[in-house]
This record gives sequence, structure tokens and C-alpha cells, in this order.
Amino acid sequence: MASAEPYPSPPPSPVPSRGDPILRNVLRYTVSAKEYKALHHYLITRSPPAVRKRAPPPANVKSIAEASDEHNAAAIRASLRVFIASQTALQIWDRITTRLFRRGNPPKNLPKTSVFRSPNFRLSLSISLILLLHRILFRFLTRLRGNLANKDADPFRRRNPRIARALTSRLAPAAGASLAGFALGVYPADQLRLTIAIYFATRAAEYAYNFFENEGWFRNRPWWWGSWMMMPLATGQLLHAFVFDRDCFPKAYGDFILSYTPNYLQRRPTAYPPSLPWPQPDAIVDSLATMSRLNWPLFISPMLFPNNPSPLPSTLTSISPITSSAHPSIPHLSCALLHPSNPSCSKTFLTYILTAFPLLAKFFTLVFSLFSLPRYRLYISSPFKETNMLARRILRMTLFITMAIGTSWGSICFFANTFPRHFLPTQRWFLGGFLGGLWAFLERKGGRSNFLYSVRLSIDSSWKVGKKRGWWKGIKGGDLGVFVAGLMVINMIYERDAMAVQGGMVRKGLGFLRGEGFVDRAVGIRGDKGDREKDRID
Repeated sequence: MASAEPYPSPPPSPVPSRGDPILRNVLRYTVSAKEYKALHHYLITRSPPAVRKRAPPPANVKSIAEASDEHNAAAIRASLRVFIASQTALQIWDRITTRLFRRGNPPKNLPKTSVFRSPNFRLSLSISLILLLHRILFRFLTRLRGNLANKDADPFRRRNPRIARALTSRLAPAAGASLAGFALGVYPADQLRLTIAIYFATRAAEYAYNFFENEGWFRNRPWWWGSWMMMPLATGQLLHAFVFDRDCFPKAYGDFILSYTPNYLQRRPTAYPPSLPWPQPDAIVDSLATMSRLNWPLFISPMLFPNNPSPLPSTLTSISPITSSAHPSIPHLSCALLHPSNPSCSKTFLTYILTAFPLLAKFFTLVFSLFSLPRYRLYISSPFKETNMLARRILRMTLFITMAIGTSWGSICFFANTFPRHFLPTQRWFLGGFLGGLWAFLERKGGRSNFLYSVRLSIDSSWKVGKKRGWWKGIKGGDLGVFVAGLMVINMIYERDAMAVQGGMVRKGLGFLRGEGFVDRAVGIRGDKGDREKDRID
């Protein structure tokens, strides 16, 4: 009898059956081998015998994944899941907005469109295509860069030195993969696409500043330098657009300003006869714009001059219910419109602050309290410290917004009493908004996100005003170019210095976009977590 071998070779592994090719491809592009193993363990093993018989074992699925390009399959899986998730979320949001936010109004009979032409479908498709193309391009350019760095590619590098330097650059995969952003063109060109382009452009500028700051470019900056300096320019432009080009102004922003202007915009008195007209807030603002074009006319009181047949210009007769009973000692028509019962502009300004501050304090208390709910563990561990920080943030933000709105309105009276009538009649609106934006200094250490939001609104408004007045013309697909350029800058900065891309979720999103997984590359670079959430531009 032959003796057994001391180290017998293992038996050959059975060749797994390829099975149904349709089922094999469906499994490959819907679940990974690890996910299928868990699914097989928890669901398929508890299914009826007929299902267990047709389902391939996890070993077969794993061998299929190892025999093919798993990266491309993973990219397709991720894009399909993003498409389904975004489409579902958009459909749910449409149901919520149409049923809960219509406030009793009958639903509008909108024209029916096919599924493939609906904005929701095209938005979901564009997002999923961006993810798919970005992963494929990033992997292709990364492998190409590695192949060109080998000795076998010496002849190519000698024949094409410039192309070789570009393709072997560390930033080549990040820059080339950003071209996937052109897939946003699947979505129709409307306000959302413009908003996305502006958002990525401003984010790219923000991260570029962070990168140069980390490189030591701003070591000797003054103590007052910060992102708050963008706010005066943004509020100046927005106030000017709010008065003269309200169709180019964000409606929600304007509604917020009008809602918290209790003293300067005269509401209809409760005892005023309902049959008589009373100017609405928008009509009051339009009247102020007309006064600007008329070089700020003086106020002729009907009480002092009752026989005057036309105390108001012909284009301002709609404000007669307000100005007819204004105090006779008020010298300017704008003051008679904004505070008719009080001849003192400074007293009106002080009254506004005392009236609007409690209202805004309640609003920001509710908003910041809701935003602080995810940090409940910190409130449990150190309640006094976190509550004190929350209260200080609420007070700073309330004071900033109160003074900004009040200064913008009060500047109308200040300029009317200081400047000659013909001096900057319309441009003083920008100056008034600029002065109001200077109060952002109070929130300079924690308000960068709010400042950048206002800057984005200002850029959007400026672009629309310029197109409306013929200052510039739009380029077809220009928003796509801005979006791709912003995405390219963000990708390149993330490749050079991950810490310059502020926000752990943003960095994880970029890692997911590249196919590296939902991981934060900055963890461990600086400190324990590498992400010190602070105002980088303060």
C-alpha cells in the first residue's frame, strides 16, 4: 500500500457553473459579491425551495466578479442606485409640495408630459450619468498615467513631450474626470441648472482660497480680514435689484425682508375702509424706485396746502392714502411714505430696531435650535457650554440681520437729508445696501456659509439684471462650462490638499464620486480627525 504524501496538494476547486447569463448580468450590475452573500444568508436561505434552487451560490457570484472588471460594474451599480434614489426623492417632494403646500388652492391642470421628458427624470438621469462617467474617466486616466510612467512608454514620451507631461501630471485624472460634468446638459437649461453652476463656481473659489491659505499666502493678513467683506457688495447689489429689478431678485429673500420690516412699510390700518385702495408693500417699493428716478421730490403736505390740486407727481398717486395724512413737518416725500406719523427719522430707526429685534430673535432661536438637534450628545455632556454658544450665535445673527435691514431702510432717510437731490439718485440704493452689509462684521467668525449664500444670490441676480438691460448676452451652454470648470477646480484642489476642501461630508462625496468609497481622505492628516470645522476665512 502506497504511503500517503506528507503534504498532499489540495483538491482542485470546482468550476462554478456560469448559469443563466441574464441572471448573471442582473446580479453583477445590481449587487456586489459581498452584498449578495449577505442577501443569500438572510433572505434566500429562508426562501421556498424553488427560489433557493434557481439562485446561484455566493461562491459563483464571487468568481464571476473576480473574472470581470469589477470597477465598471461597481460604477454602474452606484449610478443606478443614485438614479433610483434621486428619482424617488424628487417624486416624494413633488407630492409633498403639491398636496401640503398648495394651502387649499385647487390643483392646476398642468400639461402632461412623458416620463422621459419630465424634469425629474432628466435631473436624475444627469446626476447618475455624471457619477458613472466621472468614475470611468478617473479610473481610465489613472491607469493611463501609470502606464505612461513605465519605461515601455519612453518612445511615446520622446515623440510627444507636451502630451506626455499633461497625461502624467498628478492632476490629470482629476481634471479629465471633471469633463463628466457636461452630462448635466441632459437636464433642461433653467434656473436650477444656473443655480448649480453658480454654487460649484463659488465653492471652487472658496476651496481655492483655503488652499492658498494653507500654502501660507495670507500669513500677514490684518485681523479684520474675512469672508464678511463680501457681504456689503452682495447686499448693495441685492438691494438695488430689489428696488429696480424685482423680477431678477430672489422672491424668498425679498419676502423675508418685507416680513421683518414692521415700521418702514405701512400696512393697511384695521379701521381703514376695505372699499378704499391701499398700496401693497411691493407697490410701496415701486414708488420708492419712481422717487429715485424723479430725483427724490420734496413733500407737499395736503394739510398745509389744501388747495394744491396735485401734491403728488402723477406717477405716485397710488401712495396718496399714506402720504395724505403724513406729518406736515416732514420735508421729503420718501420720509412721508416710510414713516408718515413720525417726523423724526432717527426715532423711526430706533423704533424699528426695538420692534424687529424680538421678532428676528424668535425666528433664529427656532432655526438654530433645529439645526443643533444632531449635536444633542454635546448638549448632554456639556449643557452650559453648548447652550451659551447657541445663545451667543442667536444674538449675533439677530443683531446682524436687524441692523442690516434697518440700516438699509434708514439710509433712505439719511441720504435724503444729507445728499443733494440730484446726487446719485438711483445709485444710493447700492450704497445703502453696502452700509447695511457692513454689519456682517458682527458675524465674521461664524457666518461664512450665510455670506456665501448671499454672494450666490447676488451673482445670480447680477447675471439676470445684465441680460435684462443688455449689458451682456448669454452663451448657449455657458452654465455647463461654469459647472465643469468649478468641478475641475474642486477635484484638483482635493487632489493636492484634501484639507482645503472643508467639510467631511463634502470630502466623502468626492471620494464616492471617484469610486474610492465613502471615505474622508483628510482623516489623520491634521489632528485626530483632520477636519477642524471653523471659519477658514475669518
